[in-house]
Amino acid sequence: MNTKLGHVWPPILVATIFLGGWQLLVVVQDLKPFLLPAPSLIASEFSSGAAMMWGAAYYTATTAFLGLIFGTVLGLITALMAQRFITVDKLVAPLAAGLATVPIIALTPILNNMFNITSRTPRVLVTAIIVLFPIFVNVTRGLIQVHATQLELMRSLNATPRTTLRVLRIPNAIPFFFTGLKIAAPLSVIAALVAEYFGGPQQGLGSRIASAAANTAYGRAWAYVLAAIITGLIFYLAIIALERLITPRTAQVSTTH
Repeated sequence: MNTKLGHVWPPILVATIFLGGWQLLVVVQDLKPFLLPAPSLIASEFSSGAAMMWGAAYYTATTAFLGLIFGTVLGLITALMAQRFITVDKLVAPLAAGLATVPIIALTPILNNMFNITSRTPRVLVTAIIVLFPIFVNVTRGLIQVHATQLELMRSLNATPRTTLRVLRIPNAIPFFFTGLKIAAPLSVIAALVAEYFGGPQQGLGSRIASAAANTAYGRAWAYVLAAIITGLIFYLAIIALERLITPRTAQVSTTH
């Protein structure tokens, strides 16, 4: 119990000091909301419009979740192919790296023109592309970076490549997979949110932030930002919980260290 409290109270203390300093700065310097709204104003806007906040967060989270699923599946498939065929690795790795460097603000308008702008499709595709790279890179490392002695043992047992993959490579890649997933999950929320700035349905957080800022409702805009932060944290914590459920020993060791 004391150990758990020891992990919890430092971030709470830092957050309290940070928010207190922020509130004090706004009050002492008499900063206007368009420059920097006070945390008290943001909290007031968040509580008064909680239903709208969570509705927009749910819409963005759904888009992010779909992109995360599609990007993860595609990343796993390409990683398995890259491990099996060296040519695929040489072709896909530079392509995945190139896609990862493309700015979302450049990618989204192109996909909006290619697909129906009133649907989620462009936003889901943007999110999937952003998710693909960390999943592909980490899983590929996990599949390839296997101890030579273990591979030699599998060869001595005359194991087929499929058996080696199932018994040795995939278990070895699971921690790498969750490392990539913990990076990709918050990124999926960011990608979905940014993609919502460029037209399409207006139910998401990105659209609501832009609309509130355009109408000089800066406190409300920051309240939507707070909802986006909470959504990203929920995604991240969900992946950690899934990791602990599937690989409890691995998660316990990583927590200890």
